Amino acid sequence: MRIQIVDDNETNLMLFEQIALRVADDVTVECFADPVKALENARQSLPDLVLVDYMMPVMDGHEFLSHIRKLPGGRDVPILMITAAGERSVRQRALELGATDFLTKPVDPTEVRVRLVNLLALRRSHLRLHDRNRWLAEEVRKATQAIGDREVELVVRLSKAAEFRDPETGGHIQRMAHYSALIARDMGLAPDLVDLILRAAPMHDVGKLGIPDGILLKPGRLDESEFDIMKRHAEIGHAILAGSASQLIALGAEIALTHHEKIDGSGYPNHLKGEQIPLPGRIVAVADVFDALTSERPYKTAWTVERARAFLVEGRGSHFDPACVDAFIAAWDEVMTIKARFIDDFPTIEENVDQVLA
Repeated sequence: MRIQIVDDNETNLMLFEQIALRVADDVTVECFADPVKALENARQSLPDLVLVDYMMPVMDGHEFLSHIRKLPGGRDVPILMITAAGERSVRQRALELGATDFLTKPVDPTEVRVRLVNLLALRRSHLRLHDRNRWLAEEVRKATQAIGDREVELVVRLSKAAEFRDPETGGHIQRMAHYSALIARDMGLAPDLVDLILRAAPMHDVGKLGIPDGILLKPGRLDESEFDIMKRHAEIGHAILAGSASQLIALGAEIALTHHEKIDGSGYPNHLKGEQIPLPGRIVAVADVFDALTSERPYKTAWTVERARAFLVEGRGSHFDPACVDAFIAAWDEVMTIKARFIDDFPTIEENVDQVLA
């Protein structure tokens, strides 16, 4: 613990220093006859307790007290001011400025020591409380992070459960999630929202859990009635995820419901137009379609990336949000990196969880 003593009288400095050194074994004392130098020292390293005389040249005790209190952490440092017996107005002003306690001249050495002991005990208690609060804040952060990690893991596993009912898609959710985050980032969305979209996008097709296998796994194109049933996966996914207090799952519900809507209103399930479609849904629409086109499916061969890119450009303003397409195309090199990174090698669910969070 560091005690700073400020008094322009050298005799007083020597007396207070000897008293302060006997307060506790872990105490160090720094004495200053010049309050300006004392203040500079406090700026560099805040003391744990200050004993300051009121009547000093250049800077009196009030001014010194005011400066100390303005330093970072300075409001928590106990300050003991020495005043003359008749200086009631001085003490009142010192209280207004934040003085913790007073000593009246002539001082009694025993009283000085007791006051210093009490104020150091106050300082120790404050530091312990501060450390405990910091520890508690860190524990809360860790617990919150752990909950978030478990939430994300459950979301990914739920998404994989839907994807494993359609095994030909392989690394689809990893690619489209990262494509979505890429679009969101290049559209200037806040980093927290970009990360949330990355983690929520894999839930876009969770509604496929409610689609009959005969339709979902049909080795060929669906007829009109079958496609009508397949289109229900958007509403089923929303029903599975809606109503959660989790921001992540709530966004997943929104994406599940809206990622098949089209800008011109010809999409499904609600035929929304333009900005009626939430931005995350418009972003995921571009990412999902591009990856679906460039992936092998039971009813089609994979398109080349050039042909899929041309399809996005052609649908710009009718099927897709132009800003989303433009952001995707502008980051083409990164798109190709993502496509090469997440290949359709049918990894285990544990490996997929690790990949989609990478």
